[in-house]
Amino acid sequence: MKKILVIHGPNLNLLGKRETNIYGTSDLKTINSEISKKAKSLKISVEFLQSNHEGDIVEAIGGAVKKYDALVINPAAYTHTSVAIRDAISAIRIPVVEVHLSNIYAREEFRQKSLISPAAKGSICGFGLHSYLLGIEAAAASLKR
Repeated sequence: MKKILVIHGPNLNLLGKRETNIYGTSDLKTINSEISKKAKSLKISVEFLQSNHEGDIVEAIGGAVKKYDALVINPAAYTHTSVAIRDAISAIRIPVVEVHLSNIYAREEFRQKSLISPAAKGSICGFGLHSYLLGIEAAAASLKR
């Protein structure tokens, strides 16, 4: 069975409480549950990591090659600042799909530039929880190619 690692970046552990007008009311447990249901329907397995620490995310990406077939990542605030995460994604040879709950291109100017997008297979943003579900579908589809 194909395996996908889903990485949730900084502050996503606060979902459901934090700026619900932007990020919605679903908490991370609910999001992970919905992702798991989608993965099951696609006959793939998923594992999750949430970290507020850039180094943990970089290490998880680097270690993903040995354990996973694809990666779905919401780098959150690191989207706009982390060359380290971008470089880690560039270094691995598995498909990576970048997702965001909000439409980063309709937000503050500093949020409109993703350092991660050029290193990813593709990006999905602006659909709330469905961004993750579409990201899982995209990652699964890339494994069939």
